[in-house]
Amino acid sequence: MAEPVMKTVAWIAGSVLFAAQAALAQALPDPTRPPDALNPVVAAGPSESGPVLQSVLVSRGRRVAVISGEEVRQNGKFREWQVVRIGETDVVLRKGKEVQKLTLFPGIQRQQASRADGGKAGKRRQEKAR
Repeated sequence: MAEPVMKTVAWIAGSVLFAAQAALAQALPDPTRPPDALNPVVAAGPSESGPVLQSVLVSRGRRVAVISGEEVRQNGKFREWQVVRIGETDVVLRKGKEVQKLTLFPGIQRQQASRADGGKAGKRRQEKAR
C-alpha cells in the first residue's frame, strides 16, 4: 500500500518541479534576439512623425518593402502615398508634390569599401591564370 502512495507523491513532485522549471524558463530573454537598438521601430518607440521602413526585398522582377508593418510593392500605395521606387536600402514615396525618402538604417551613410591590398588581389589571380 505504501508503494502506490510513494509513486503518486513522486509523480506530483516531478510535475511541480517540471512546471516550476517551465515558468522560470519563460522569464529568460532570447539570447539570439537582436538588440532593440537595431530595430528602428522599437528604438524610436511609438512615432507619430511618419512611416518607418522596416524591410526591403529586391529580386528579379519583384520589389517589396515593409513600411510601418504594411507590405507594399513598387508603384503601389502606402496609405495616401504612392510608392515611387524601392531600392536596396531605401524607398521613395510621393504624395502630390511632396516626396519622402525612407531608409532602412537612418543616420548611417553607405560608403564604397576599399580593398586593403589596393585592388592587387584581382591582378594576381589574372597573372596566375596565364
